[in-house]
Amino acid sequence: MRFIDAAATREALSFERLVPALAAMFANGCEVPSRHVHALPGPQGESAGTVLIMPAWQTGAYLGIKTVAIFPGNAARGLPGLHSTYVLYDAQTGVPLAQIDGDEITSRRTAAASALAASYLAPPDARHLLVIGAGRVAELLPAAYRAVRPLEAVRVWARNAAQATALVARWRAQGIDAEVADDLPAAVAQADIVSCATLATAPVVQGAWLAPHAHLDLIGSFTPAMREADDACFGDGAQLYVDTPEALQKSGELLGPMARGVFAAADVAGTLADLTRGTVPGRGDGAGRTVFKSVGTALEDLAAAVLVFEQTGGRSVR
Repeated sequence: MRFIDAAATREALSFERLVPALAAMFANGCEVPSRHVHALPGPQGESAGTVLIMPAWQTGAYLGIKTVAIFPGNAARGLPGLHSTYVLYDAQTGVPLAQIDGDEITSRRTAAASALAASYLAPPDARHLLVIGAGRVAELLPAAYRAVRPLEAVRVWARNAAQATALVARWRAQGIDAEVADDLPAAVAQADIVSCATLATAPVVQGAWLAPHAHLDLIGSFTPAMREADDACFGDGAQLYVDTPEALQKSGELLGPMARGVFAAADVAGTLADLTRGTVPGRGDGAGRTVFKSVGTALEDLAAAVLVFEQTGGRSVR
């Protein structure tokens, strides 16, 4: 079994390669069982952390399992609160092929999924991106979107202004025309693409701010208690797409508005599988607002892991 570290994983997952790899996996499909969630008690019976186990496989090709350890108390120890690893196997024999850095896989496939959706849903000439949030995934979004749209300018807004300023400096070092957005409503109104990657539990974006042609990308809400957009973001004829149907069961972004009658599950225009297979249309000429909500899926992890394995010299088993 090979061991592929964070640097090699990152290098293999350029968005120019990763976005098409995700598209192919969504189009072809794979088996994705429900994730396993296990709570780990601490020595005094309190909750110490949570372990997620996320398998996926393609019959006769690859099997992959991602484990994610979430320990919120690590902040007090000066350690990251989340660690993940990915193990890739030959699905025909069960032979372990590689252990891969799971944090790089997760963050990069998340940004790539947003870019994949935008390749179908964002205005073809989208040039202005607003990123809301300043974390690990937020930092990757301009590079991901530049793989599918002709971006010229990027703005970022975050509750922590110092983090936003530091992020802009890193983007500028990569040759990205970036600046901090001080006025959030004005920045939203000027953006062709608004991409939210936060841990917000109350709306950060209001539909009244969005341009009529805007594409809204909602990444952060992956539990019923989390939410980044208000109900108005889904109004005015906006077309809603999700990464997988699981989003309708997990995200407060969707559960809340559905409970209030803003839209029904049947109103969802399609999934990434639908878009990549061509069974539903993307943005048409003169289309108005589009909204994409993702919660992540082990399918994306498998696509990224296979790409890493094969890009780093692994012999394909497909």
